Amino acid sequence: MFGLGFSGIALVLLVLLASSFRILREYERAVVFMLGRFWKVKGPGLILLIPGVQQMVRIDLRVVVLDVPTQDVISRDNVSVKVNAVVYLRVIDAQKAVIEVENFLNATSQLAQTTLRSVLGKHELDEMLAERERLNMDIQQVLDTQTDAWGIKVANVEIKHVDIDESMVRAIARQAEAERERRAKVIHAEGELQASETLLQAAQMLAQQPEAMQLRYLQTLSGLAGDKSHTIVFPMPGNFMDLLSHRGNKA
Repeated sequence: MFGLGFSGIALVLLVLLASSFRILREYERAVVFMLGRFWKVKGPGLILLIPGVQQMVRIDLRVVVLDVPTQDVISRDNVSVKVNAVVYLRVIDAQKAVIEVENFLNATSQLAQTTLRSVLGKHELDEMLAERERLNMDIQQVLDTQTDAWGIKVANVEIKHVDIDESMVRAIARQAEAERERRAKVIHAEGELQASETLLQAAQMLAQQPEAMQLRYLQTLSGLAGDKSHTIVFPMPGNFMDLLSHRGNKA
């Protein structure tokens, strides 16, 4: 019986010894507690724990892709949109990630949802659609500041979709069409203004030089003469008619 008891004890000790060894991968860390109090962060590689005295929590240090569920957002110009995003984060302090928050992934997800609504609600719809890169950076900075106390680094935030109601899409299309028409009218008016200014300058120059006016007159007649379908009535200057009558009297 003594031999059987010794074998049982040896077996128990062997099991305890085997359970005291842990192997951590390169991207893993172990937050070790001794009798309930934080002791140290260990790993990677082979670590040894005292059975019944020390316990560990395994933490993954790789980047985690966190999908933020679709949120209903009211923009600053009172447009209702549905927005979802994705957050890239990683643990940089395993001790804080275990001690300071119960579940850092769930906490970061909830924080990302509220931050998404609050940040986008300060902007108009046009900014959500045209300035998405800047909004991504604003959300990332807010999240990173608040998750720093949990040992979490928010590396990037990407807004994936901004879904608008169909009626609002039609309204935006009408607004865009009106804006294009407005720009076309402005461009046309600016062209008319520039043309009138140029004509005014030309008229002033021709008024100062009568010879230039006569030359322009002849150039215009030359251009009209090229089209045989037109009949040209050529007005004669008054002094030219007087010259003809004077020569007729001499004859």
